[in-house]
Amino acid sequence: MALTLSSPAFKPGAAMPSRYTCEGEDISPPLAWDGVPAGTKSLALIIDDPDAPDPKAPKRVWVHWVLYNLPPEPRELAAGADATGLPPGTSHGVSDFKKAAYNGPCPPIGRHRYFHKLYALDTRLDLAQATKAELEVAMKGHVLAQAELIGTYQKGDR
Repeated sequence: MALTLSSPAFKPGAAMPSRYTCEGEDISPPLAWDGVPAGTKSLALIIDDPDAPDPKAPKRVWVHWVLYNLPPEPRELAAGADATGLPPGTSHGVSDFKKAAYNGPCPPIGRHRYFHKLYALDTRLDLAQATKAELEVAMKGHVLAQAELIGTYQKGDR
């Protein structure tokens, strides 16, 4: 069985509810995964936006959330888990907001895509508040499987 990532809040490719954005509560969305391969020691999660600042002329990938050393069990994060408590042992990385926390979609113009990427790793990572780039380097050679969920958002969506 392949690693999968889903959310009860939005379907793949669909609009994310404003609750999880700067126009709402700005809390992390609920996420669930299945098909974690045998030998997985930890998971890493990256949420980023490749359409920044304008989907018609993207200039950079904007990182919204970086987590690593998530335990393979339980296989979900509740809505607002970043604020209410992540699983024991989970480490925060640093987003492009320069924070070790979730910051939801807040696109300045147009409809942006938000890639939720989950990685099953054969190790735990010894990093302190890593950036996405640092995490990706540390994960090299340790990825057993990966899954992706894409949501979209445009200001004014409800």
